Amino acid sequence: MYELIDKYIDKLINNSTPECPLWNVELMRAGKEPRWNYIDGCMMMSLLSLYDQTKEQKYLDFVISYIDYFVQENGTIKTYDYANYSTDDMAESRVLFDLYRITKNEKYRKAIENTYKQILGHPRTKEGNFWHKKIYHDQVWLDGLYMAQVFYMRYDTEFGGKTHYNDIINQFKNVRKYMYDPNKHLYYHGYDSEKTMFWADKETGLSKNFWLRACGWYTVAIADICGYIDEQMYDEYRFFTSLLKETIDGLLEYQDPESKMFWQVVDKANCEGNYLETSGSVMIAYAILKGVRLGVLPKRYQQIGLDIFNGTCNKYLTEKNGDLNVGGICLVAGLGPEDNPRRDGSYEYYISEPVVENDAKGVGPLIMAYSEVKKIINN
Repeated sequence: MYELIDKYIDKLINNSTPECPLWNVELMRAGKEPRWNYIDGCMMMSLLSLYDQTKEQKYLDFVISYIDYFVQENGTIKTYDYANYSTDDMAESRVLFDLYRITKNEKYRKAIENTYKQILGHPRTKEGNFWHKKIYHDQVWLDGLYMAQVFYMRYDTEFGGKTHYNDIINQFKNVRKYMYDPNKHLYYHGYDSEKTMFWADKETGLSKNFWLRACGWYTVAIADICGYIDEQMYDEYRFFTSLLKETIDGLLEYQDPESKMFWQVVDKANCEGNYLETSGSVMIAYAILKGVRLGVLPKRYQQIGLDIFNGTCNKYLTEKNGDLNVGGICLVAGLGPEDNPRRDGSYEYYISEPVVENDAKGVGPLIMAYSEVKKIINN
């Protein structure tokens, strides 16, 4: 199976350019121009993870060529405007840290600083959390913790003197306080601080359901932060390691016993239309495997992560006439805005969104998890 994955990754990079990325199904379906975005960013991060593990130059060369389409010599990023205050847009800038580390090219350092301007001015809820986007005012989305906080933590650790750790932790503490269901041990997709949105409960401000990929992004965020935070900051480090285990343990309560995967709406396995979803499942696999490697999850969790990864590949990695594809990926899901009442956070909404093949929201985390698998094999 692992040889098939290598072949599949080659297919993606050999047939993609910044103008036409094979994995950005959302962009291609909408007929939009290429832009700085979290979908491509997830794919670039996954390929850099693979490069770090294999040292195969083709992965690094592809990422540099792709990112250099956007990043100019003065550090400006074509199509990115920090004043849009979109956490999604910030996410691709995570790749700049590793490119700067590897190449020492100052334009990547300048681009990091240009992105950090967004952190400095990003609007916040009354509790102190970043809005998900300027167009999603006063709202915290679970997936936004991956989009913004991992960049924020890495910047503060490497360039910021660790002066904003408390701010980052408080944003996670607020999510734990307001978005976690202590009975179901799961996190809701969205929280409206002002409790005015049509999808939000008028008393709690919460959306109605537990969407798998939002939970997946959240686990990835915590696992990645565990890799970037200074371990000498003991209390802060222990906060994130404990949070990762609690979050993973909660999700494992809803794992499908046969495939080892997870459901699009996490806690509704037996409801009509629900399905085992690729992106969130491999995100959880990645977070578990990385957590074990970092020593923040017990060693026994490693087999759990491997079972999720292998189960997802067995179900959704297919080969027909030599053509490889990964299916079972929810294309997109969100909440609102005001003029889009269809995105109401209902169960019926989440299962109505298109299910596609090869989108990087599933493929990127699959490759990230695969890099962790390769570390295990090679060790």
